[in-house]
Amino acid sequence: MSRRNKLQKFAEILSFPNVYENYDPKDPGLVGRDGEPVEMKGLWAKNHFKNDNPITLELACGRGEYTLGLAKRFPNRNFIGVDVKGARIWKGASIALESKLENAAFLRTRIEQIALFFGENEVSEIWITFPDPFVRKGKANRRLTSAFFINQYRKILAPTGTVNLKTDADSLYKFTLETIHEDNQCKLIYHDDDIYSKDLKTEELSIKTYYEKMHLEAKKTIKYVKFTI
Repeated sequence: MSRRNKLQKFAEILSFPNVYENYDPKDPGLVGRDGEPVEMKGLWAKNHFKNDNPITLELACGRGEYTLGLAKRFPNRNFIGVDVKGARIWKGASIALESKLENAAFLRTRIEQIALFFGENEVSEIWITFPDPFVRKGKANRRLTSAFFINQYRKILAPTGTVNLKTDADSLYKFTLETIHEDNQCKLIYHDDDIYSKDLKTEELSIKTYYEKMHLEAKKTIKYVKFTI
């Protein structure tokens, strides 16, 4: 994508009523439409969605396919896609506006800062869909199911809330199971190393992202892990 196209999308996002951004990792402030500062921590349902429905996050959402797919299927729940890439969020946010999906919103920030923007118990569910597996050993802490990130999720996830991982990476699948096993607060609910070899466990698993379609075309198997923290 050209720099000009990216800059145009960044400019357009500023006018979107369903996108919130954090520009400076050292400053926990958020801006909303037209760059206006907003306070959202603990207030997403009230201030943005105007209801008290449960909130699901899609982390590393990319173009937001899962956020959009979930929002269409479950109109009585709220969904927020989180990613650091503004050009990717532009795509999902644009589709949400065009489709009038009022229960879908997007947050542009680094995921390691997630606890700065959500209150205690504010989130009911987390989906992590085809994140970078960071296969090198020295990058283990950057995996979104590492102990570091799970501790961040604990600060915002309700006690009965679940974390869902969908991946094509054997290494990340095994790493996640090991992390759950080593953490006595985690409880494994379900796991499957080839979800399409049988009937799908839940309706949510039927949603396919851009990357998942690529992985399936390449004959890769799709893995799934569901757990509490």
